Amino acid sequence: MRILHTMIRVGDLDRSIAFYTEVLGMKLLSRKDYPDGRFTLAFVGFGDGGAEIELTYNYGVGRYEPGTAFGHIAIEVDDAAAACARVRARGGKVTREAGPMKHGTTVIAFVEDPDGYKIEFIQKKAA
Repeated sequence: MRILHTMIRVGDLDRSIAFYTEVLGMKLLSRKDYPDGRFTLAFVGFGDGGAEIELTYNYGVGRYEPGTAFGHIAIEVDDAAAACARVRARGGKVTREAGPMKHGTTVIAFVEDPDGYKIEFIQKKAA
């Protein structure tokens, strides 16, 4: 078994695709409309065969509440501070600057997508 993707519902598909591709540097891997079901699915990822994110847009729904059960999406980065700087330069929102996690030494940071979903950057450990 392996994880294929995580699905999140988004209020504006084009805005979300722009965030994940232009701000985080992912690729749009596929996009398909299902007019009879009144939804569109777009898959984004780094194109490396790893897990993907399914962005689901349900026609006519412009906003969702992320809820209290969902935590975050985690992305490994070489340098968390540099990743935050890139996000900020591209108009993204950094909600926690890069630094060691509380009660540990792993360097992390958090950014937020346009729908309020949290994305954690986890800095690679030095070899």
